[in-house]
Amino acid sequence: MRFVWAVAAFVLATVMIGAGIAQRTIFQGPKTETAAISVEEQTPYLLIDGAVLNQMPGTQTLRAQAEGDIFASYGRTADMEAWLADSTYTHVTLDDEGGLETAVVEPEVDATVDPAEQTPAEQPAEGDAAAGGDAAADSAGRSPVGSDLWLDEYQQTDLLIAPLQLPDEMSVLVAADGTAPAPSKVTISWPLQTSTPWAGPLIVIGGILMAVGVFLYILGIRHARRKRGPRRKGLPLPVTEPIDIAIDNDDKGVISSAKPTRRAVSSGGRRAFAVVPVVAVSALLFSGCSADAWPQLGSSPTPSPTATVIAPDGQQAPAVTKAQAERILTRIAATVADADAAMDGDLADTRLEGAALAARDTNYKLRAALGDYPAPAPILAKPLEIILPQAYDGWPRSVIAVADDDESKTSSIMVLTQQDQWADYKLSYVGSLEASTSLPDLAPAYIGAPQVEPDSPFLLLPPNEVAAAYADIITNGESSKYYDLFEADGDQLRASIAADRQRRLDEFNKTASSTGNLEFSTAAGTQAPFALQTVESGAIVAVNIDEIDTVKPTNADAVIKVNDNRTVKTLAGVDQSQTGFATTFSDQVFFYVPGPGSNEKIRLLGYSSDILDAKIL
Repeated sequence: MRFVWAVAAFVLATVMIGAGIAQRTIFQGPKTETAAISVEEQTPYLLIDGAVLNQMPGTQTLRAQAEGDIFASYGRTADMEAWLADSTYTHVTLDDEGGLETAVVEPEVDATVDPAEQTPAEQPAEGDAAAGGDAAADSAGRSPVGSDLWLDEYQQTDLLIAPLQLPDEMSVLVAADGTAPAPSKVTISWPLQTSTPWAGPLIVIGGILMAVGVFLYILGIRHARRKRGPRRKGLPLPVTEPIDIAIDNDDKGVISSAKPTRRAVSSGGRRAFAVVPVVAVSALLFSGCSADAWPQLGSSPTPSPTATVIAPDGQQAPAVTKAQAERILTRIAATVADADAAMDGDLADTRLEGAALAARDTNYKLRAALGDYPAPAPILAKPLEIILPQAYDGWPRSVIAVADDDESKTSSIMVLTQQDQWADYKLSYVGSLEASTSLPDLAPAYIGAPQVEPDSPFLLLPPNEVAAAYADIITNGESSKYYDLFEADGDQLRASIAADRQRRLDEFNKTASSTGNLEFSTAAGTQAPFALQTVESGAIVAVNIDEIDTVKPTNADAVIKVNDNRTVKTLAGVDQSQTGFATTFSDQVFFYVPGPGSNEKIRLLGYSSDILDAKIL
């Protein structure tokens, strides 16, 4: 009977293991679904719509094959189409029946412009495309590599494979170098739901039954051996062991016999050896089962409740994501570092503008003439602590970012601006945050914040009046009409300006008070203010302020000399003047401006101050 049960266990184990293996092999079916994109007319760019990427559930895998370098990037569909607005490209979408549809999109031409009304500068030069013709001539050869508009990008040679997980509102751009035709062999694949939850249990249970069958088989053999024996009593047992007889040759005639010993062989060892292959096979089969080969009996995890921030109705998309902002700021920091090392103003101009660029240009001029003049502080890029992108679909679009420096324990607040869809982001404002500064509540990066108009009446003070008001406070102190609008406690900029002016005035009066006069003034700078709204209807406002020091002689025969001031001497180009000198310092200042119904005052957040210019009056 034991043999019968052993055979039954063997048969059942074989069936179960075979069924489990079959589920994972011949009955499993394909693991992916692939859609091939057929391109009939070659263009420099291939734009794959988000609906194409999401026609099947799950992650997407993009494969593009061509000779040479292959480029792919993804971003918001509206941004992609804006970047391609002046180019000819192939657009891949879904038709009404859910099939792939490709169409060649020509660049948009402004038909409202009459070539006869264009000025000579606006008209195309001889040899260019005709007026009103193909606008793609302006974009010919424009490489898509490294654009700040992409959320991410990929570059490979001959074969590009990019794993993606994009929503419907995003698209993928595929190209070579912007001039050569885009790859024509492009496929998108999705994983299929090929879960076989009973394959694992069938294989494991089959392995267990096989082990039980082996055990029963061994018991059956052992039982059969025990039942062997003589059927009749009284018969002598046969001699099964040899006897060695030794005859002593001495005269005593003693005969001695000895039974040789024999090692006992354990039948248990053979049984254990027989079980090993079964266990090994089961273990190998068990190791080949992945998570989808088992039933998921556990309940789905319950997400922890988090605060929900809802974007206002009609608010547009944020300019950048946090990962995108980190990549952009890293590029800016690297370019500016190279420009600082080479004192290259043209290179700095590719990533700086406004007051930030003007301060760098002055520094390069001084360092070129004065070897020991200090280099400007580097642009901080990582870690990026705060991102407040402007919620705007058009251009120019901007971002406020805060980055920390773990080594120096300092933080920088910056404004980055992209003038159009083809331009790189440039740093226009940068300042150091005060050590005890607490920023107001800001919208999360995935929502962004709308820009506040320069003349907005919905703040305690319109952004375009903040610089002049603060300059008036620096000049007139408590007698300024704006004094009560600004928080004085913790304002280190006002305190440092006042202390520095008093120090220089005391030094000037020691030597030149009888022949000259030193005056200080402050005014709004030339750079336009920028403001983004905060959660509580306030705004972070960045402004530019100029501090002007004017030295004039009070005696017609007197001459103002600046031999001891190498900075002014270098910038002005002379070491003395009968009319005097004017030295300008540029301050980039960040404020929190509350709404008109708030009990708070305008609060300083951070600033930077650099010499800008010195000239003869």
